[in-house]
Amino acid sequence: MGDNAQVRAILEALALPYEEKRLFVLPQYQLGKPAFKVDLDHLDLTRSDRLQAPWPDLVITSGRRMAMAALWIKEQSGGRAKVVLVGRPRRWLERFDLVVGPSQFRLPEAANVLRLDLPLMRPPRDAVAAAAETWKSRLTTMKRPLIAVLIGGQTKPFRLDPAVADALVEAATAEVDRQNGSLYYTTSRRTPAPVADRIEQRLPAGARLFRWRPEAKDNPYLGLLALADLFIVTGDSASMMVEVVRLGRRLIIYPLPEHRNLSELPRRILRMLCHAPRGQEDMWWRRLLRPLTQAIERMGEIGYGRDLTQLHDALIRRGLAVRIGERPPTDAGTIDDELAAVVRRLSELLLIDQA
Repeated sequence: MGDNAQVRAILEALALPYEEKRLFVLPQYQLGKPAFKVDLDHLDLTRSDRLQAPWPDLVITSGRRMAMAALWIKEQSGGRAKVVLVGRPRRWLERFDLVVGPSQFRLPEAANVLRLDLPLMRPPRDAVAAAAETWKSRLTTMKRPLIAVLIGGQTKPFRLDPAVADALVEAATAEVDRQNGSLYYTTSRRTPAPVADRIEQRLPAGARLFRWRPEAKDNPYLGLLALADLFIVTGDSASMMVEVVRLGRRLIIYPLPEHRNLSELPRRILRMLCHAPRGQEDMWWRRLLRPLTQAIERMGEIGYGRDLTQLHDALIRRGLAVRIGERPPTDAGTIDDELAAVVRRLSELLLIDQA
């Protein structure tokens, strides 16, 4: 959902006519990854929208499954259709006309790479404003400041289990005691049930908990975005962190611990060598190793890793957030809108094609 939100933000900012194609993958690829092949063999073509001529000038997509279909469109168009990937490619960086990568992705400096600090998703401001009216009366009995605790879920390499839930409740309780306010917890689609169970068991007096359900009609998420005074967000959820700061709300990041998977250690070390954090590309030892790291990248064996702590660092560097246990910001700070830079690059791509 977060990836789709970024693609839609770009499309709306471009203000050009477009079609949205909904593609569905075959059951074996809903969790499993398809091979790197420029074809449509991984798609359920009976359920998907048809991909046919006339071919577009520009395709914007995200994720490996859809990227393979986007490259197939480019091939069918004789190379005329430009393909823009939001996120990171596992390999074949050079086949994309532009890769738009927020800071959590370890991407190299390249002519076809546009590196951003923050993801491009936007909160639904109209829906947030409507939720403010709906939830204002429901939250009046809660002591101010109201602290919303937004809980994501397990995503590689982070761990979110009952033990982590205990630590989260303890940290949030310490924060609300310092603030002399109240807590409203809400889980999300990815939150494991045992985590929600543990939070419910340890819920402090006066706190509330919403357990996410797909059919729920009383989800307080948008109402909290509108009305809460401070937010604690688990660090696995780029979308929730970014929506909070784009609304000008104060953010505390709760970093999740990582799994200790020793089998992944060599690959992680290679990724750290190959993909420098933003601003560290020209360190002397990186320049020395560049021929080796570029050869490793071309092999496509390590891919371009994701490190959400780099997003945390970007938010903290901009004065938009702190980590749990640190003094919350007194105000939310301001955000430079990087969407304009993306639109400029895409406009240049289209002008080059017309020339």
